Amino acid sequence: MNAHDTIFIATRGSALALAQANMILAQCRAAFPKLAFELKLIKTTGDKLQTASLAQESKTLPKGLFTKELEVALVKHRADLAVHSLKDLPTELPPGLKLAAVGKRADVRDVLIYRDAAFLEDLKLKAANSQLVEWTPGQSQRRGFKPKLALKDLPAGATVATSSTRRRAQVLEHNPSLNMCDFRGNVVTRLQKLMGRSELDATVLALAGLTRLNFRITSEGKLEGDAVPEGLLATTLEPEIMLPCAGQGAIGIETRADDDRIAAICERLNHYNTLQCVTAERAFLAARGGG
Repeated sequence: MNAHDTIFIATRGSALALAQANMILAQCRAAFPKLAFELKLIKTTGDKLQTASLAQESKTLPKGLFTKELEVALVKHRADLAVHSLKDLPTELPPGLKLAAVGKRADVRDVLIYRDAAFLEDLKLKAANSQLVEWTPGQSQRRGFKPKLALKDLPAGATVATSSTRRRAQVLEHNPSLNMCDFRGNVVTRLQKLMGRSELDATVLALAGLTRLNFRITSEGKLEGDAVPEGLLATTLEPEIMLPCAGQGAIGIETRADDDRIAAICERLNHYNTLQCVTAERAFLAARGGG
C-alpha cells in the first residue's frame, strides 16, 4: 500500500454505527491529512436477524453477530480497519486479526426509558375535545409514568423490553414482579416501538449510544433528539443498579495483526487508559466463559 491508496474503514450501516465510524473517520483525517480514508458499509448477521434474541435459551445464535462480516472484509483485504461497539466484539478474535485501538470511553451507564404519563394524559384530553377516533388500536391503553422512575417503582406486571441477558437478569433482581420480553432493532426503532405499543412499558439502552446519536436527557428527565418520539422519559441507572457489560461505552478498532502501516495509524487513535480498562474487563469475561 502506498500513500495514495485509500484506507477503508468498515462499519455497519445503522445510525449509531455510522455515528461511531464517522467519529473515527474524522480522527483519521485530522491525524493523517495526506492519507485518503473512506467508510465501507457492510451488513452483518445481526442486522439480518432483527427478530432473533440473544436471550432465547432454546436457540443457538452465532458469535460475532455484529462483527463477523466486517472481519471477513479485513481478512480479504476489502477493508483496513473495522469499527465496532466494543461490547459487540467477541473476546476471542479470528486468527490474523487484533484489537488495535480503543477510543476514549464514553459514559458506561445504562438508561431506563419509558412513556411520560403527563404527555399521554394531554393526548387523551386533546383527542376527547376534538372527538378524534383512536388512529391506532390500543393507543389509548398505553401506560405512562412520572419522571425519575426507578426499576423498583415499576408496577407488578409491567413489561420491560430487552434482549440482553445481562439487563434482563439485573432488572429482575431489582423488581422480580416485572415481565420481560425480547426487543431488537436499532435505537430509533426501539424507541418508536416503545412509544407506540401498549404492551410495552419500558426498555433499557446504553447512555453512550444515545449520546452519540445526539440524544439528550433534560433536567426534567425528558429524552429529546431529532429522531426521538415525543413523550419519552429516561432515568440514568447507576452501575450499582445496572452493571454495564464489558467494553460498554468504548469504540473498538479491529485490524489485521500483520499490517504495520495500519498499526501506526491506530497508535494515534488509541486511548491508553480506556484500553487498560477494557482489556481487564474482556479478560474477566473470557475467563468466565463469556464471548
